[in-house]
Amino acid sequence: MTRKHNTNPGSRYPAGTRADAGGVNFCIFSRNATCVELVLYESADSTVPLQVISLDPDINRTFFFWHVYVEGLSPGIYYTWRVDGPGEPALTGFRFNKRKELLDPWTRAVTDQLWNRKRASDPQDTTASSMRSMVVNDAYDWEGDQPLNHALENSVIYELHVGGFTRHPSANVNNPGTFAAVIEKIPYLKELGITDVELMPVMAFDEQDILEAVTARGLKNYWGYSTHSFYCPHPGYCVSPEQGTHRREFRDMVKALHKAGIGVILDVVLNHTAEGGADGPTINFKGLGNEMFYHLDPDDRRLYLDYTGCGNTVNCNHPLVSRFLVGCLEYWVREMHVDGFRFDLASVLARGEDGQPLYHAPVPWSIEFSRQLTHTRLIAEAWDAGGLYQVGDFPGFRWAEWNGSFRDTLRRFIGGDKGLVGEIATRLSGSSDLYEPNGRLPINSINFVTCHDGFTLYDLVSYNKKHNEANGEDNRDGHDHNFSWNCGVEGETTDSAILNLRRRQAKNFFAILFLSQGVPMILAGDEVLRTQQGNNNAYCQDNELTWFNWNLVERNQDMLRFVKGMIALHKRHPCLRRHRFLTGTARGTARLPDVTWHGIELNEPLWSDPDAQVLAFTLGAINADEEDLHIILNMSEDTLAMPLPRVAGRHWYRAVDTAQPSPADIVEPHEQNEMSEETCQVAPRSVVVFESRAASL
Repeated sequence: MTRKHNTNPGSRYPAGTRADAGGVNFCIFSRNATCVELVLYESADSTVPLQVISLDPDINRTFFFWHVYVEGLSPGIYYTWRVDGPGEPALTGFRFNKRKELLDPWTRAVTDQLWNRKRASDPQDTTASSMRSMVVNDAYDWEGDQPLNHALENSVIYELHVGGFTRHPSANVNNPGTFAAVIEKIPYLKELGITDVELMPVMAFDEQDILEAVTARGLKNYWGYSTHSFYCPHPGYCVSPEQGTHRREFRDMVKALHKAGIGVILDVVLNHTAEGGADGPTINFKGLGNEMFYHLDPDDRRLYLDYTGCGNTVNCNHPLVSRFLVGCLEYWVREMHVDGFRFDLASVLARGEDGQPLYHAPVPWSIEFSRQLTHTRLIAEAWDAGGLYQVGDFPGFRWAEWNGSFRDTLRRFIGGDKGLVGEIATRLSGSSDLYEPNGRLPINSINFVTCHDGFTLYDLVSYNKKHNEANGEDNRDGHDHNFSWNCGVEGETTDSAILNLRRRQAKNFFAILFLSQGVPMILAGDEVLRTQQGNNNAYCQDNELTWFNWNLVERNQDMLRFVKGMIALHKRHPCLRRHRFLTGTARGTARLPDVTWHGIELNEPLWSDPDAQVLAFTLGAINADEEDLHIILNMSEDTLAMPLPRVAGRHWYRAVDTAQPSPADIVEPHEQNEMSEETCQVAPRSVVVFESRAASL
């Protein structure tokens, strides 16, 4: 017979678990619980508990924390909680259910061998269908590693999905789809020139959280925007999660990326959880403090207010929830060494306990002022599904934002819309209209054309409409307004003229992105023209539709070369990475004003022309060693003779021309040809960039 472990009252600090030489301390929070049990298991899939420990409220409770120390336990043990309490959910919002076994919200390692979302959603079901927490050892040798903390204005962000980046057979890695496999691809990331990876959700999430019609197709939640354990790396990205290696495997990846000079930004989902709405499963928060953790309908507290489109909304600015979330971020920086966070549907963080927007909301300001997060990048998706849109006005000053206005304007301009030259000038100048009035800077703008949510770049130039039939929702899901243009034919074609135009359009997008003030972000695979066959909502497609096909690296090496060249050009020109907004004046010892705007003629920008599709501008170098830049954006259907400005003692050299075939489309400085004429021919739908250098003696 298995020996039962002795217990003592334990401590309310820290929440979660802490192992020492004598045993393990367990602590959970539940303000209104009346009965709490700790359930211990020997393995992740055992159905009979090793021991069930009932906590005495007079001994094992301090304020609203329930705690117990179990003697003789060591890391490797699995556990859940059972919690009971008052009823009347319509009046109280309580959802206590002693039949359900709950995950520890502070768990550092979780396994899901027995997980069944459908059974967990049935209040009467007593089947062993819960996930299990695991007690793990904290020891890890960081070898002196620390977060990189490099300047945001020097960043080039690369958004990637940990699983999809290496699951394709062509990845040729040892453990496809894992943190370990990302390490094997670091040479590619370093050669590309990016400075930071932005990882789509890696906190443990529920892969079963999708519609039944989608499940029936054998699909699952692929993107990961369904977090249930905020302190735990996703077991599906680990080689051996059953051994509790979650943290070690994630840390190994971070340490390796840091050694290569690449920062790690996490896409975090603090706005909702995997527990869904009223008919969703009980995983942890519902069974511990539903009335506290979620926004509930005041007229019927069985129902959830949904500002996320995902069934529930985290009540972020409740004092304990706020501490839980901020503490979670501090944990990932302090103990996992991440460099930053991108916050999904971040406007939820600015909603008060009544659901109304608060400019001085505690959570975003607590994140801003957290001492442990002082050097951490903070990037907001500054809107939510409840209609709150805060681009340019997200609470706080350090926060950068995904600039949806940049994305949409650039798509329309390159797609051929007329009369946008003033708007595009504002966007590529850092969106001063959005950020300057509140004392913010160009680095508050995260500039992007594509991200995980929507078309890939190649699909953006290949499809006019979304094609999401494979998702099982009759093509109803996904955005309908994509500002895309298929260049004349919908989808696949063998027409060489259209294929060449699509390539040119893709280069135009990359060129303008890297010629803009602000922080550029690209979607993994766009640099090699990855396609999702027109699917703009591939959240459930864990297959070759979404995986990075490494054969494209060779097949589209000309495109990859162009993107590498644009990143290198962006990095070697401080005038493209200004800390302050452009003023049109010369600063310090600069040869030229920081910017001069032109149209088809010099110094005559076409601001008020409703048919204009041409913008040219000259960027003055910041220091004597840098070249000035002259940039021409011609999105018209005409070839134009464009004059070049004169700079005393200097000549212009053509660096970029998206209308030229590789390798003439982007040229290294030492291979560039001097312009002998005072004008240049600019092809239709193209971007041309010149660098100035001192005239030879």
